[in-house]
Amino acid sequence: MAKYILLIDNLMYGGLLMKRNAAFILIVALIVGVFALLGCDKKSSRPVVVQIGLENHPNEPITQGIYEWKRLIEERSGGSIEVQVFPSSQLGSKNELIDQMLAGLPVITLGSGAFLADRGVPDLGIVFAPYFFETWDEVWQLIESDWWQEQMRLLEEKGLKVLTSNWVYGDRHTLAVRPIRTVADFQGFKLRVPNNIMQIRGTEAIGATPTPMPLGDVYTSLQQRVIDGVENPLSVLVGGRFFEVAKYLSLTAHLRDGTNWFTGTIFFNSLSEEHQRILIETGNEAGIYNNTLQQTADAESLAFLVSEGVEVIDINLNEFIAQSQSFFAMPDVINQWSPGLVETVRRAKQVR
Repeated sequence: MAKYILLIDNLMYGGLLMKRNAAFILIVALIVGVFALLGCDKKSSRPVVVQIGLENHPNEPITQGIYEWKRLIEERSGGSIEVQVFPSSQLGSKNELIDQMLAGLPVITLGSGAFLADRGVPDLGIVFAPYFFETWDEVWQLIESDWWQEQMRLLEEKGLKVLTSNWVYGDRHTLAVRPIRTVADFQGFKLRVPNNIMQIRGTEAIGATPTPMPLGDVYTSLQQRVIDGVENPLSVLVGGRFFEVAKYLSLTAHLRDGTNWFTGTIFFNSLSEEHQRILIETGNEAGIYNNTLQQTADAESLAFLVSEGVEVIDINLNEFIAQSQSFFAMPDVINQWSPGLVETVRRAKQVR
């Protein structure tokens, strides 16, 4: 058994994991399968090792929430699960992490419905339609709905298992190298977005030019004017120190971003039922802890940005909402959705 552990360690820490050719992924998947058959559960004297990778930096609330999740998992499992946390894209970009978990590696990461939609469940993309949620209560209502549970089932058929969905990531705003005061200011504006279809099309709907790239590349790209701006929650904008090279913050609040933490079904199904239950239960508990941190994060982050010389711009929100409605007429968006999806989800998110 030790030789398999050593081989996996060498692969993961030798940097080879970042190579994405099919042969490499297949080899790793086979090794993980053998490792699982050798008794990688609570009955083993060696703990199950779970790696949580994210693009966010250590000082952000979402990362602090992950360290609380780590604490809860290890405490609740009596040490039979060991959690290793890798912030700041140390394990790779989000899409690279998803490829790793589909290959069977014991990896967990976060992602919105927009990323999950690109992995074979397109209806999930609607949760990242611009200005779709008016309140956070609507977000929580939706994840408790039958519609959401059906999407989770379909996602498992594609090889991904959502562990928890009750995490606030935050309202997303726009930090730029030049001021965005009206919709017209977005013309010819290169906005960094995560690499998924929903956010690319949503950015086009408000008139900007989407520029997909990993979060770890944003600082240098702003500095070199490869992009004109970045959108993210305020705590993420502070965590990445993007304010050092972009001094105009427009409070666009174009997305209310509740996020999911998920892993691959290959790994999840290799765990004992008790370990599966621990991951899910503690994930929800850590989500509550994260949300408590997020309640004060926006005000603190905004005050900090102002202290760093960032100009805060209040926009005419109605103008931006009206402009964004073209998103719902984009053929490559609506043609992949189930008939009547927009109305179905609007009903499901209504607070009762």
